[in-house]
Amino acid sequence: MNDSERQDRVRTRVGATLLAATLLGIGVMAALDEIIFHQVLAWHHFVETDNSALALASDGLLHTLELVLLVFGAALMLRLHETGRHAAGYRGAGFLLGMGGFQLFDGIVDHKILGLHQVRYVDNLLAYDLGWNAAGLLLLIIGYWLLRRARRGEAMSQR
Repeated sequence: MNDSERQDRVRTRVGATLLAATLLGIGVMAALDEIIFHQVLAWHHFVETDNSALALASDGLLHTLELVLLVFGAALMLRLHETGRHAAGYRGAGFLLGMGGFQLFDGIVDHKILGLHQVRYVDNLLAYDLGWNAAGLLLLIIGYWLLRRARRGEAMSQR
């Protein structure tokens, strides 16, 4: 195997590991959102509407999507591990990038652009919007920092 083929295999490992971890991160963050904010705190539904059956059904669709992502991401990650093809150092980065990406997408696209729901229905939304999006941005920043460490071979699992 020449150097080019070896580099292609490493890139494939990294890409597959990042994909699996990102799917897991998205699924976990969607689950946390749905469990904490939709069910426990009852701050919002995925689609806010006067029709409570539709609002509840929209939460069910979000739950279905999160489960599909969790199962698919877990199956992919397990397959990578059992075949010894996972890329050490990239799991945490992908996981946090997935979590932060979901959070920021939800805060910007679902909350503001599409107007599907708000974080919480109160008079002053700004604090909730800032907190929601700041949490997503923080997760993305940490995920990106971990990704850079992994690319340099400095991740804890690469030692």
